[in-house]
Amino acid sequence: MNLNYVDTSVFVAAFTQEQHTPRAERWLTSGSDFAISDWTITEISSALAMKLRVGSVDLETRATALEAFAELIRDSLTLLPVESKHFREAARFAERHELGLRAPDALHLAIAADSGATLVTLDRRMAKMGRKLGVATRLI
Repeated sequence: MNLNYVDTSVFVAAFTQEQHTPRAERWLTSGSDFAISDWTITEISSALAMKLRVGSVDLETRATALEAFAELIRDSLTLLPVESKHFREAARFAERHELGLRAPDALHLAIAADSGATLVTLDRRMAKMGRKLGVATRLI
């Protein structure tokens, strides 16, 4: 079975109202084998806090999204650890200055690559850069 490492963008869209919410919701209910990392948990918290600060979600929506994500982690996600080798690989990816890859995206790509997973994202740029790095990616 192919493991799908799900990027933070998919969860944020699924748990809040965004342009890509229907697509993210459909994909997450597709029954695939999903994985995340501890880094994803950090990014979800940060993204929802930022949405609260800018007023695109209220406290109740944020709390509901965090609860739904925690339930998903408990019930159906494989949690991959973040190891020092992932940071080193992310640094190697980020060194490819021509790609313009941000450190958080490089870390997700390194974790996916190490686990043999396909990185699933709503971020076109991240998908494109992943492919250039030889990491299996799927843009949904």
